[in-house]
Amino acid sequence: MKQDIFEKLKELQDILSQKYEIERDINEIPRAMVTKTELLNRLKKTYIEKNDKVEGTKKRIGILRIKLADAEALREKYEKQMDEIKTQREYEVLDKEIKDATEKEQDYRKDIIKSEKDLVEFKYMLERDEQLIKQQEDDLFSEEAKNKSESESKMQLLKDLEEQEKLTTPEMDEEILFKFERIIRSKSGIGIVPVKNAVCSGCHMILPVQFVNEVRKGEEVHFCPYCSRILYFEELEADDTFDMTFLSDDEPEGLADLEDDDEDDDF
Repeated sequence: MKQDIFEKLKELQDILSQKYEIERDINEIPRAMVTKTELLNRLKKTYIEKNDKVEGTKKRIGILRIKLADAEALREKYEKQMDEIKTQREYEVLDKEIKDATEKEQDYRKDIIKSEKDLVEFKYMLERDEQLIKQQEDDLFSEEAKNKSESESKMQLLKDLEEQEKLTTPEMDEEILFKFERIIRSKSGIGIVPVKNAVCSGCHMILPVQFVNEVRKGEEVHFCPYCSRILYFEELEADDTFDMTFLSDDEPEGLADLEDDDEDDDF
């Protein structure tokens, strides 16, 4: 296999990493809008509940005013009858009626005062909620416009990246591409890494000597048996030494015949 396949894979890695990040961003846009919409719906629900309290309080005040007027009329009627009483017994009965009517008047007035106070408070909260709803609706409208513009921009970027991807992958093996794309998604955008001093720089696991030699030849695409990333050999710097004396020629159990097994066990 030509060495430039690894350069193409590196180029593809950059493209796919950007592509998947943009896809995630696009998917997150409606989720943020759902949260804002739910908040607006809760505000509207609360507004309706408070508006019902306002209307209910208005109705209650109206009923109390009618009862107060009836109590006042009844008291005045009894007071006029005082001039017509003839016995002590009649006086006592009428006096009690007047006191009862007067007490009812006072109770109704107290209820009216309290209800009117509640009405003022409910109206204030209602006006405040109206402002919050208006602000939230404006914010939501602005956010929708912003998200639409951002989404269109990201969709264009995604389209451009997909075109770049097509130009990069025409000669690549489809199975390798399929595995590579899944690796990029599951490995935080890193799907191809160098082998340095017999160690996979992706998962930092020590690799068998024979396997490292195969990677070094660069004739085939090899996947790390531990993290499934594609491996390529990177020459050491002049000051470094390629020390493999700490390795055994024996391959760990389960790593033999890597080319014949499914290199990408994670899938």
